[in-house]
Amino acid sequence: MEGSRKPTTEPPSTALAYQDPHYWNERFSKEEHYEWFKDYSHFRHLIQAHIPSTSSVLELGCGNSQLCEEMYRDGITEVTCIDLSAVAVEKMQKRLEAKGYKEIKVLEADMLDLPFNDECFDVVIEKGTMDVLFVNSGDPWNPRPETVAQVKAMLEGVHRVLKPDGIFISISFGQPHFRRPLFDAPDFTWSVEWSTFGDGFHYFFYVLRKGKRSSSDEGSRGKNEIPSICLFQEELEGEDFIFRTNIDENC
Repeated sequence: MEGSRKPTTEPPSTALAYQDPHYWNERFSKEEHYEWFKDYSHFRHLIQAHIPSTSSVLELGCGNSQLCEEMYRDGITEVTCIDLSAVAVEKMQKRLEAKGYKEIKVLEADMLDLPFNDECFDVVIEKGTMDVLFVNSGDPWNPRPETVAQVKAMLEGVHRVLKPDGIFISISFGQPHFRRPLFDAPDFTWSVEWSTFGDGFHYFFYVLRKGKRSSSDEGSRGKNEIPSICLFQEELEGEDFIFRTNIDENC
């Protein structure tokens, strides 16, 4: 699967293209498969630890990733995928049908305006999708108001569609000191914890448990003390370097 880390299309000339639906439609029309932030084998143990096979799962921004297929093969069959790109949705539907994964639903939808009823999923998961909202965020310590508004809209939708004891899993390049202020907003009832995977501390696996926040949860916790991180482009795979804007500017 590691070969799928290499995009079959050239990266855009500017990171802003990642927020343009036309860019994604054109890319997905040419590209069959690409994995952002490592493939499933690197974090499978974390998925298995947090998602029971009986869970109803919503994947945000499925693109052409094989995440839903990998979960399906691990027995997590009640999966709904959404993507803003009609091209990605059509190609994913055909791919899943060809493989016989008919239980997986794929819908065209905007993660900032989720078209689902309240409290209808056990798990919501995204891998690199939220990071796209930060490509034009400016100072990572003080993101632009437009970026904050979009991220909050996404998180509010996720919180709304999760069942009372549901969990949100965010697989991200964003470090905890940048993500926590958004995850810990007072409107949310979830607790926040994280693990890391990959070479060193490149990627973060956040687990937000709805209804589990307590007064003692001031300052979310991770399983490891997060050191100062300085990553150079050549240390990262594929296009992941685009999201190194969240790395300490002093690197």
